[in-house]
Amino acid sequence: MAVPAPVKKLVKQFKDVRSELKKVHWPNRRELYLYSSLVLITVIVIGIFFWVLDTGFTAGLRAILQQ
Repeated sequence: MAVPAPVKKLVKQFKDVRSELKKVHWPNRRELYLYSSLVLITVIVIGIFFWVLDTGFTAGLRAILQQ
């Protein structure tokens, strides 16, 4: 019995995915810690930046609107 074309395509897709996953550089524990820390620090710094910007704009608008 012949295998239908969609099944062949699906099997080929899974084989290709498995092949590509073997090529991926998986981070070790040290790299994972380093990259996660870098992302967390970046998010905190950007969050503080936008908080300061928002606070400044809010104060400026309040000063303008109260005159």
